[in-house]
Amino acid sequence: MKTLKDVISLKFKTSESEGVIFHGEGQQGDYITLELKKAKLVLNLNLGINQLGSIYGHTSVMTGSLLDDHHWHSVIIERHGRNINLTLDRHMQHFRTNGEFDYLDLDYEITFGGMPFSGKPSSNSRKNFKGCMESINYNGNNITDLAKRKKLEPSNVGNLSFSCVEPHTVPVFFNATSFLEVPGRPSQDLFAVSFLFRTWNPNGLLVFSNFADGLGNVEIDINEGKVSVHINVTQVKKNRIDISS
Repeated sequence: MKTLKDVISLKFKTSESEGVIFHGEGQQGDYITLELKKAKLVLNLNLGINQLGSIYGHTSVMTGSLLDDHHWHSVIIERHGRNINLTLDRHMQHFRTNGEFDYLDLDYEITFGGMPFSGKPSSNSRKNFKGCMESINYNGNNITDLAKRKKLEPSNVGNLSFSCVEPHTVPVFFNATSFLEVPGRPSQDLFAVSFLFRTWNPNGLLVFSNFADGLGNVEIDINEGKVSVHINVTQVKKNRIDISS
């Protein structure tokens, strides 16, 4: 395919922070890759290089954050030559690609949810997308519908299910006055706690626990956007440990 205009749209939701959403490439050095990196959306695009390799056409644009929240996010990519509109959840970003070429020349297949192993260093370091997609539309073709009706030929479909499995985790919402108190384990000499959290507030108490027999306490809080751990031990000289990240 050699196109001057492209319109690609889809919706996705995932709890993974890394993964290739779609990828296409050609023999002229052209490629287009949409992927999640550190829970941000990254579009990499190159409309080709000349034979001398002197035209540097690689363009990379990043948008969004915290996209691994298992909520639906919509993406629209509209390209006319070197002019690109990238829209994520109704927030549009306009940019112009590097290089001198206007056509996207993709000789090989387009893949959704991952990229084929090409032997290039860039391909084996990228993770496949893990999550749900719907309403995949590529230049007027309803990819989701065609895949479901097995009308994509040739196609290589690996372990797809046409349903969206919800995660088994149960989130808990805390307001300014709520808290959750659970019983301790007084016979244990190990204190271990793990959890995921998300908040817009820069300050707040996450975990607090007194040690048994009046030996001190441990406190985990957010202080000006940083997570801090404070361990107070009553029976030693250096009786306070503070860790911040």
